Amino acid sequence: MAKGLIHIYAGDGRGKSPAAIGRAVQAAVEGKSVVIIQFLKGKGLGDSDFLRRMEPEIKLFRFEKSDENFEELPEEKKREEIMNIKNGINFAKKVLTTGECELLILDEVIGLVEKGIITVEELKNLLEFREDTDVILTGIALNDDICILADEVSKIETLKFRVWE
Repeated sequence: MAKGLIHIYAGDGRGKSPAAIGRAVQAAVEGKSVVIIQFLKGKGLGDSDFLRRMEPEIKLFRFEKSDENFEELPEEKKREEIMNIKNGINFAKKVLTTGECELLILDEVIGLVEKGIITVEELKNLLEFREDTDVILTGIALNDDICILADEVSKIETLKFRVWE
């Protein structure tokens, strides 16, 4: 059985998560099931009525309890959130092990490595469970150790940004 592909959307530009969600919608249109797990997003898309209407084809999960940015949390809250994040990683492993979906998006998982919450080796071990599930990883900081895990790497860069009114 062929292993699923690993795609990375990284860089300091805006649009990594929207690009991943676009791939999720494309997969759902093709009749595939998608699981999105968000990390380090504060409130993130957890309350998105739009994505909730796309269930059961696209399922969104967020294990962190705080709506605040991880970096702004006091140390005690960070420790609690790290436990919640690790639960999210364990859930991702379960999703990959059971073949629950054809596309798994781990939104901002690269940030977990950057912050020392998980190691590159832990991420690599997680990805080994993927069987034929495609996986998208997103995050800002990209290093060689993470790049070599991927079949496709896209660097997202913002050349101009204007707030919509």
